[in-house]
Amino acid sequence: MRAPRANSREKILAAAADVAREAGPGSLSLEAVASRAGVSKGGLLYNFPTKAKLMQGLVESYLRDFQKALEARAAEARHESVLSAYIKLSADDCERPKPSASWMFSAIAEDPDFLTPIKAFKHQLFERLKGETQDLGSLLVCFLAIEGMRSMNLFDSDVLSEDEHKLLVASLLKIAGR
Repeated sequence: MRAPRANSREKILAAAADVAREAGPGSLSLEAVASRAGVSKGGLLYNFPTKAKLMQGLVESYLRDFQKALEARAAEARHESVLSAYIKLSADDCERPKPSASWMFSAIAEDPDFLTPIKAFKHQLFERLKGETQDLGSLLVCFLAIEGMRSMNLFDSDVLSEDEHKLLVASLLKIAGR
């Protein structure tokens, strides 16, 4: 049995991201993704045996893209800390509208390991930030505030006004020491 070609996997993930953006992740169908990717449903299932695995692949792809964007932003502004780059990138990310998180609950119910890559990414990021930040207290405040902002955004429970968001980000950047 041959290993799946990376480009078909990436093509499927790109198609799934497009379909999820258009219809919402909860309405994602394997048939629609296969059709958009130009592969058979069997080809899709070879790469992603379940809808939950496809959703996990989308999350992993998002995390890779976020990591690349973080690296690029940190390299761009050498005078800026990785913590400041993380704050700005996360704030920008939270400004984009997000679909309902109900799809995530479905994916977790089908496969409890769905959150594993998210947990690993957050742990690795936090450890990196700890290694590059001298003030652990400031890091904890910034990291937890950003993760809270992300959670409110994900679960459509944001209670902050636009001005309060701006104030939060400015305050976190001040704490982070830019």
